[in-house]
Amino acid sequence: MKKLVFYLMMGAMLSFLTGCDLDDDEYSLNDAWVGYGLVQKDADAGLSQIVMDDNEILFPVSTDYWWHQVKDNDRVLVNFSIIGNKNNENHNEHYYVKINSLRKILYKGILEITPEMEDSIGNDPIDVKDKWIKNNMLNFELRYRGGSKIHFINLVKQPGAITTEPVILELRHNNNDDPDNIPMLAVVTFDLSTLKIEGKTSTQFKVIAKDLDGEDFEYTGEYKY
Repeated sequence: MKKLVFYLMMGAMLSFLTGCDLDDDEYSLNDAWVGYGLVQKDADAGLSQIVMDDNEILFPVSTDYWWHQVKDNDRVLVNFSIIGNKNNENHNEHYYVKINSLRKILYKGILEITPEMEDSIGNDPIDVKDKWIKNNMLNFELRYRGGSKIHFINLVKQPGAITTEPVILELRHNNNDDPDNIPMLAVVTFDLSTLKIEGKTSTQFKVIAKDLDGEDFEYTGEYKY
């Protein structure tokens, strides 16, 4: 995760710590970290945490405004301050945290494209600034131009069962006829689970797209499961 340092009002945040299983490490609310994660909420099991991409697990200490904005399995970009370590028998990185801000990340599956969908899916250019795989999640940091309208981004494949590898996936962008006045950034996550092939432990895939300069973008990866 990335660390940010900024000034926060200290208040009485630490009053909740009585009786919690913290160790002796000291943290400051002046420090903050930022990273991507997946929300896990289960009221029946009493589960409320964020599993981060770097395998840290965050336990929010209050159900404030930010935490009420998300539900189970939401993909998020979270800015947080560590209040203390949560003891666990495996000595993994588990932390009690104060959430400073929380933003939902678009998280969707792979579409099987049909001729009827072509117009709505679109094929407007888009730049890929970064890409990474975490478990079954393929993540893109994207750059495009727009103004005031909602843009649509999808990852599509041809219909039917997977018979050859690499599986060809198209990163498709519909700018909704939005004027290209302003450079914009977005992060989107796609669930690769539908690429599983029975009897195998991984699937090769290739993502193709058109960038803002009219050049072909290609990314070859492996989804391990």
